[in-house]
Amino acid sequence: MTQQVVGDDTQSRREKVAVPGAPMRGYLWIKRYWVAIAAHLALILAWQLWVTLGDVPSYVLPSPLETLAALWEPYDWFHNTMVTAGEIVAGYTLSVIVGVTIALLASWSRLVDQAVMPLMVSLNMIPKVALGPLFIVWFSYGFTPNMLIVFAISVLPILLTTARGLKEVEPDLLQLVQALKGSSWQVFTKIQLPSSLPYIFSGMKVATVLAVAGAVVGEFIASEEGLGYLMQQVQVTLDTAAMFMAVLVITLIGVVLYGAVILLEYLTVPKDSRVSAG
Repeated sequence: MTQQVVGDDTQSRREKVAVPGAPMRGYLWIKRYWVAIAAHLALILAWQLWVTLGDVPSYVLPSPLETLAALWEPYDWFHNTMVTAGEIVAGYTLSVIVGVTIALLASWSRLVDQAVMPLMVSLNMIPKVALGPLFIVWFSYGFTPNMLIVFAISVLPILLTTARGLKEVEPDLLQLVQALKGSSWQVFTKIQLPSSLPYIFSGMKVATVLAVAGAVVGEFIASEEGLGYLMQQVQVTLDTAAMFMAVLVITLIGVVLYGAVILLEYLTVPKDSRVSAG
């Protein structure tokens, strides 16, 4: 009886230690990310000191405060930000859908794997800047050509990593499901998809960076609105602070998209199974 009481008490203490409260979780979060936060703050401080101590003209390099003040200039920041964000999200979502679908079809069909996969790689070797004038001819200016440029530049990493993930499934599991007369859809949902999720998210992380770059390229070529178009307009007046602010807002959009992918990965993929994007 004494051993049972001691054992129960020890187990209770272990459970209390194993389940930290909200303060402990907050401490662990700060401990994990304080270096990254400090690095960003140090960069901003170095930027401010460089401009101040070096007496750099604002039209060459504005200070962080001057850059922030550009938000109050009449450049319709909200509308241009929403346009660029919409292009990025729409093109990125399309690239995820198409990339995963083609990779899935390639895993099901040897013909698709041998024909479509090399074709997608070859098509993605076309410089995306060269597609801009063609998209203007085909779709005119506006949202659609920019979205397609985002899609064209970000679909390949998702396609390749998903295809690799689908091929990394253990053959014994596939043979077991096939022996139980499982359909192709059951093989995909029960075996292939859970096993390939870490690879899919790895490609999605890389694609976030490319999607942001694709939107800016598209707006430089074929747009009359958006942050990329705004950068071209303020360049004429040498409003460098506004150009810097546009770059920072574009970066923020990319960070938010990357964070959304990280959150989705956290909710769907076990920690030990995650693949780093590098």
